[in-house]
Amino acid sequence: MEKVELRTINADNFEECIRLKVSDAQKSFVASNIYSLAQAWVYYKTAWPFAIYAGDTMVGFVMLGFYAEKSQYTIWRFMIDARFQNKGYGRAALTLAIQYLSDEHHVGEIYLSYEPDNIVAEKLYESFGFVKTGEVCHGELEMRLAIKNR
Repeated sequence: MEKVELRTINADNFEECIRLKVSDAQKSFVASNIYSLAQAWVYYKTAWPFAIYAGDTMVGFVMLGFYAEKSQYTIWRFMIDARFQNKGYGRAALTLAIQYLSDEHHVGEIYLSYEPDNIVAEKLYESFGFVKTGEVCHGELEMRLAIKNR
């Protein structure tokens, strides 16, 4: 597998980012990237959107953030384009997202949420050690990951 990395979204890769899409069956699981970028750049100053690259190819999108209402660091959005799923890019990118929040923001825990029908996401998050909190946020199930050594 090519090296996976998170890169800032800018004028050079914006169009490519908003063309990324999940499969039709997954559309109800995640907001569009253009909507997420609008949220990050217009409404929320504590959201950090990144393109996920495998080598020189953009394969996905992740938006990290600080949710002030709950005082939580989050993996707010996470998607791998349908053309690049099941190749290990999601696992590699999730590792990088966790590492970014841990290294850059020195967090002790990370939160995320997912649609209840998204069993693939649930299994991926559980494999990283995320556990359900019992909270439901906007119809999504919340999970928490405790970061060791913090």
